[in-house]
Amino acid sequence: MTAPALIGVSAGAATDTGLRRRINEDSFIAEAPLFLVADGMGGHHAGEIASAAVIEEFAVFTGRESLAIDDVQAAISRARRRIEALPDGGGAGAGTTLAGVVVAEVGGHGYWLAVNIGDSRTYLLSGSEFEQVSVDHSVVQELIDSGELDPAAAALDARRNVITRAIGGGNTSEADFWLLPAERGDRVLVCSDGLTGELPRERIESILRTEPDPQAAATTLVQEAIAHGGRDNITALVVHALEVRSAPPGSHAALPTVEDDVDGDTRPRARATGGRA
Repeated sequence: MTAPALIGVSAGAATDTGLRRRINEDSFIAEAPLFLVADGMGGHHAGEIASAAVIEEFAVFTGRESLAIDDVQAAISRARRRIEALPDGGGAGAGTTLAGVVVAEVGGHGYWLAVNIGDSRTYLLSGSEFEQVSVDHSVVQELIDSGELDPAAAALDARRNVITRAIGGGNTSEADFWLLPAERGDRVLVCSDGLTGELPRERIESILRTEPDPQAAATTLVQEAIAHGGRDNITALVVHALEVRSAPPGSHAALPTVEDDVDGDTRPRARATGGRA
């Protein structure tokens, strides 16, 4: 008898240039085991080239059952080298964010391995919980963390688009990782900041909860962001877990050892083994 998939999913994706940009510098992949968004920076097609380079490096993994953190880090390193080698007039100086999840395996069970570098975001809707998994690498987020700026003021701060980590652009900072237990019914949203810059968290959660079809949910999110101003490129991926090869209830057999590369807030949740507190 064939074992069920680690995480069997249905996914939807939507992207739009928005109302103020001439070029869509967002790139994405939404094909198992990869659900990633890259938001390019640099203008004059440079950002488009950078974001596409990152996604191309990950596309070679399409069709695999799962990825390990070493696979993700290797793809980021290859993409960084490609971007830094771009010639003048062909994307030199460009950079890109990267955010999303890949399917991972721990002890024979399915997990979401979330990755982030920059200010694109990953959210998880699981049961009654809706949480932002990723943490923005931005000047504004650092000011929030230090207590110098409150979240309400951050949404209007002129520095909100200044990021502190990227792939390319001379930045050598590493990505953050989180290992999250997958559960049947989970919904993961991966998006560029063109979405979160237009729609409040409450509206995003409402759409994810009320629109059952992942493609319709992704399309609605992008359309509403356009209706609210569409000041940037907008990309949204919605991933719905249809089946999960998970540990038995109450079992801690699959509890992962927290690696140095996985962020320290990867800890058991009260309702599941492993995951972000």
